[in-house]
Amino acid sequence: MQKFGAPASSIRRYEHWSVLLRPAQVTLGALVLAAHDEANAFSALSRESFSELGKVIKGIEQALKQAFDYERLNYLMLMMVDPDVHFHVIPRYSAVRTFNETDFYDHGWPGPPTLDKINETDEVTNGRIMEHIRRFFT
Repeated sequence: MQKFGAPASSIRRYEHWSVLLRPAQVTLGALVLAAHDEANAFSALSRESFSELGKVIKGIEQALKQAFDYERLNYLMLMMVDPDVHFHVIPRYSAVRTFNETDFYDHGWPGPPTLDKINETDEVTNGRIMEHIRRFFT
């Protein structure tokens, strides 16, 4: 989780999962969902982590929908550079979104997310994105 800026990037902490702002904003509101278990395989997560996952996903989807009205949501479990169990949560948009006077593009729409093209943000903008998303978590 430190690779993704935790604890500063933390939006919502659950018992077995943390929702973090993805420092590289591929699209507006891109997140990382990281397991607290020390596991390098999805199948190695605890039963409790799997049990809580449904609640966490509902929270993410509700918060992002209300915050930015995404059109689709992609969950990517890549785990090549960072082998700990985590998902990249990428909201998808067919048109530019503006937040904090910054335009955010979805460079891969309508295909897979383009992870090597990011929307440049600074600490202030990232902080405002995090605050905005937090308002919609229940």
